[in-house]
Amino acid sequence: MKSDFRNKIFNIKHNAEFWGTALEIFAFQYKKNIVYNDFINDLGKGHSKIHTPYQIPFLPVEFFRNHKIVSGNLPVEMIFESSGTTGVTPGKHFVSDLSLYEESFLKGFRLFYGDPEEYLITALLPSYTEREGSSLVYMADKLIKLSHNKLSGFYSKNIEDLINAITQTKNKKQKILLIGVSFALLDLAENKSPDLSEAIIMETGGMKGRRKELTRFELHTILKEKFNVPSIHSEYGMTELMSQAYSKGDGVFYCPPWMKVLIRDPLDPLTIYTEPGKTGGINIIDLANINSVSFIATGDLGKLHDDGGFEVLGRFDNSDIRGCNLLAE
Repeated sequence: MKSDFRNKIFNIKHNAEFWGTALEIFAFQYKKNIVYNDFINDLGKGHSKIHTPYQIPFLPVEFFRNHKIVSGNLPVEMIFESSGTTGVTPGKHFVSDLSLYEESFLKGFRLFYGDPEEYLITALLPSYTEREGSSLVYMADKLIKLSHNKLSGFYSKNIEDLINAITQTKNKKQKILLIGVSFALLDLAENKSPDLSEAIIMETGGMKGRRKELTRFELHTILKEKFNVPSIHSEYGMTELMSQAYSKGDGVFYCPPWMKVLIRDPLDPLTIYTEPGKTGGINIIDLANINSVSFIATGDLGKLHDDGGFEVLGRFDNSDIRGCNLLAE
């Protein structure tokens, strides 16, 4: 990665800087990423035909299942792999600079929540040794270590210890974060119903066939009642990304300055809606994903708000996502 890009990415102050940097990164990735270059050329777009950010083609996330998506020729430091659905080939993210990933998720966390050292950080996630290829577990492991709290840790197999750690910390009036996948938080709520009134509860999605699928509203309603908290926070991230968006309880996510969500027409995946309020496919610009692809079309359905926040309304079914699948063939 060009070092000047890194400085630009994490010092973006306004939209003009974001879009200018996005166009520069697009030009770099078009030149240095073989898969992305082929994809764009097959669409008949070509770099010379891209004059505004809204004309940049977004690579369908399905490409990460069967292709090595890299920009440049730096050696790969780690391969993150999505948990995926049974029978579906997982996505793989070839990361050539783990320090860039760490800088992105730490700056993002500090922007929304402050310094990890201020928290007891507990996780209802598989530990790093159990799920070594998970970008989410890698992030949680780093945040836990940076909290410098002996009670911080992964607690998926030690629920009573988790409750005791949170209870002890509540008495000390320290900030508490419990981050977990949806089904694990739901199991805790229904089986133990602990009073977590002083804690931030953050769900990362993912029933993954373990429980009946619930809407985010239904899930949050249950968790709020069982945990005695006024709101449930959410993290929106993907194996294929370097950055995360966060919601502090109203189901509306916000991105750090180097990340942006656009909404595409579900029937014409190359058309981006320029006004908020319309429902369509979620496209993500993650400028920190410089060594891979910064422009990704996801399989999520959502809509933008006037203030730049976005909602995730669900997933495309196999018929709805046909536009993206056609591009991925």
